Amino acid sequence: MSASTYPVTMYTDGACSGNPGRGGYGVILMAGGRRKELSQGYRLTTNNRMELLAAIVGLRELKLSSTVTIYTDSRYLLDGIERGWAKKWRANGWLRKTGEPALNADLWEQLLDLCDSHHVHFVWVRGHTDDVNNEYCDRLAVSATRGNDLIIDQGYEQGGITSSQADC
Repeated sequence: MSASTYPVTMYTDGACSGNPGRGGYGVILMAGGRRKELSQGYRLTTNNRMELLAAIVGLRELKLSSTVTIYTDSRYLLDGIERGWAKKWRANGWLRKTGEPALNADLWEQLLDLCDSHHVHFVWVRGHTDDVNNEYCDRLAVSATRGNDLIIDQGYEQGGITSSQADC
């Protein structure tokens, strides 16, 4: 990764109606005085997958190597990266310390690769506590779950994850 001074602020959120159930993500990207909003709904997925996918989609939008601060209300997302859990799972063949498979390995793999292309720092924000951008991101994600253009979460529906393994 090359050093960059191109700063980007990103807010991400995932939502799920039922878990598993209809899901969606919301992303707000802010850089250079510009703002971009992204969202998409999925017909069957989990909340944690939507939290991960929001960060992935936001990072994919960046055309230049950037210094990115991602604000999230998901401890799963933040801790997976900031505490190094996802890197440990990958190094261990996507197995957790217990020997059980790490959930959402397909998305963690993508996120780790994207984080290697940028200087990324995650910041936790408490959900539903009047952070305007976090609240708006939540509305984007929830609205996406109700859309008519729901798509297939290939990793969930065809990835062999059963509802008994769905993350909470």
